[in-house]
Amino acid sequence: MPHDLYQLDAFTDEPFRGNPAAVCVLKGPKQDAWMQALASEMNLSETAFLLPEGQGWHLRWFTPKAEVDLCGHATLASAMVLFETQPTLRPGPVRFQTRSGELSATWVDGRIELDFPAMLPDRPVSIDEPIKHALGFTPTQGVVSGDYFLFEAADEATVHTARPDFIALAKLPMPEVIITAISNDPQYDFISRFFAPQIGIDEDPVTGSAHCLLAPYWAEKLKKDSFTAYQASPRGGRLDLCLSGERVTIKGSAIFIFKASLLV
Repeated sequence: MPHDLYQLDAFTDEPFRGNPAAVCVLKGPKQDAWMQALASEMNLSETAFLLPEGQGWHLRWFTPKAEVDLCGHATLASAMVLFETQPTLRPGPVRFQTRSGELSATWVDGRIELDFPAMLPDRPVSIDEPIKHALGFTPTQGVVSGDYFLFEAADEATVHTARPDFIALAKLPMPEVIITAISNDPQYDFISRFFAPQIGIDEDPVTGSAHCLLAPYWAEKLKKDSFTAYQASPRGGRLDLCLSGERVTIKGSAIFIFKASLLV
């Protein structure tokens, strides 16, 4: 029986902006190698795989090179697929079992609100010359949480104009890298960009999971817990965030681009 395959643009209400994600709704279990091969075939930053499990869904995410522990935009896209194809799910949250524990998504007037774990900074990062060279600028501060390394820039312009050396960045022990600054635009609190060449993503257009660290980081600096954020990639995307204890809610839109039947 064919598996349903969708492509959506997440964290945008305009087609061909935001972050594209593939969502494969499986009719039954598939081997890891098969899922990795499909993710490589799709060649997007993430391909999500949904499999019904009890009262919810088992959800996994693959880049073209590897499975990852957490992905925001592909979770948003997966939730949109479920809510649009099964409208009876809209009154309550859908629940996903993932490598990062249970996640949930709620339908809110045509947008999706994700409930994710917050990532608190573990320790500061020393800004040495290899980091400056790889990023293409000198950060004012750096922190790390798990595999996520966050570097603050002096201003928004530095974030926009940064040209990382992806070959050098891939050689550093920093699998996932965020750069960020306070926004000059009054409609946003902060902006960011995200790089992960080690796992096959030079620059990710809009990264929900990165905001699980960005929200606590900016909450401490700005003394607030609700934010409107903009990821300043060429495609760009908006995220509405709220930090509550050890959880972050991330709200955004998603647009369907195509649906297909996967025959293999």
